[in-house]
Amino acid sequence: YLPPTATNTTARLAALRDTMRDHGVHAYIVPSTDAHMSEYISKRDARLGWLTGFTGSAGTSVVTKDKAALWTDSRYWTQAERELDCNWELQRTTWVESIVMWILEAVPVGGNISLDPFLFSIATWKSYSQALHGSGRTLLSLETNLVDQVWGDQRPPPSSSEIYSLPAAFTGSSWQEKVAGIRQQMEQHVRRPTAVLLSGLEETAWLFNLRGDDIPYNPVFYSYTLLTNTTISLFVEESRLSAAARESLRSGCPGPLCVELREYGQVSAHLRSYTRGNVTVWLGTEYTTYGLYGIVPQEKLLEESYSPVMTAKAVKNAREQELLRAAHVRDAVAVIQYMLWLEKMVPQGRVNEFSGARHIDALRRAQQHSHGPSFQSISASG
Repeated sequence: YLPPTATNTTARLAALRDTMRDHGVHAYIVPSTDAHMSEYISKRDARLGWLTGFTGSAGTSVVTKDKAALWTDSRYWTQAERELDCNWELQRTTWVESIVMWILEAVPVGGNISLDPFLFSIATWKSYSQALHGSGRTLLSLETNLVDQVWGDQRPPPSSSEIYSLPAAFTGSSWQEKVAGIRQQMEQHVRRPTAVLLSGLEETAWLFNLRGDDIPYNPVFYSYTLLTNTTISLFVEESRLSAAARESLRSGCPGPLCVELREYGQVSAHLRSYTRGNVTVWLGTEYTTYGLYGIVPQEKLLEESYSPVMTAKAVKNAREQELLRAAHVRDAVAVIQYMLWLEKMVPQGRVNEFSGARHIDALRRAQQHSHGPSFQSISASG
């Protein structure tokens, strides 16, 4: 018996195991993140969901030649039981140690445990590496993503929607002023870094005052930035930039405020080439994957938890504070309208959790400047 909410994953697992065999892999780890350590991800990056059928926002799966297991936290246990088929064991924990214990039981000594280094944070990679150290098993970086290989042309396409400039009225400072501020921090730092690498999607969006909608509920777009003392490289799908956005980025060309547009997929090759020189790259470890981190030689790295862009973004200027307060007032109006509506409708028995969520979304949408909610409305009663 399988609940109707479960996905039949037999064929997917068989195809993944064939691919693992071709690569000499005995256990393959699949996380729920994307290459930017985003809290929310796009459908194209929902590898865990496609492979397992589990659609919760946090989890890790491991597949061996004859076993498959999913680890998730208590928010999702009931959901996972309804969505997983009988190919999967549900593990009610999220600790790397418990994942590794399971792997050590399932994979004999001499086995290879593999993962895509561009989907794991530096800290998570190091945790796996330490936990497996001395176990007789090898942790292998595989830059070919095996799930993507199996998913093939069924995998959702990348977003093709427009990337647009945020109007000056909403930013409080131009992107040129922001770049100058970051370069000043680079000069004042005791290590005198020559470049800042940005991997977090909100970092690049904030720095250049650009927005997109590649991920539901998040106004971001797939990109990386390498900002040096004299150059700016933005790795993005150039064809998606609006005419105004492209014009804004190219307005300082040639010169130190000229943004060079490069293909999104070129970031690794460009970073590899850049770090051959006498350079120091400053990065935030919270948003950088182990794949990118591993390209930069250790002696050329300046690591902090957050990049200078992330810390600058956290401090709101006077205009941003004013805009935040105004947004909260508009949202409060929508919530008050909703409370009044509930008072009328609930006694009549004419509202349920689903219709309630749809109604508050509509009230918020009606407010000026609304671009939609920042996450799916969580609607629950009782």
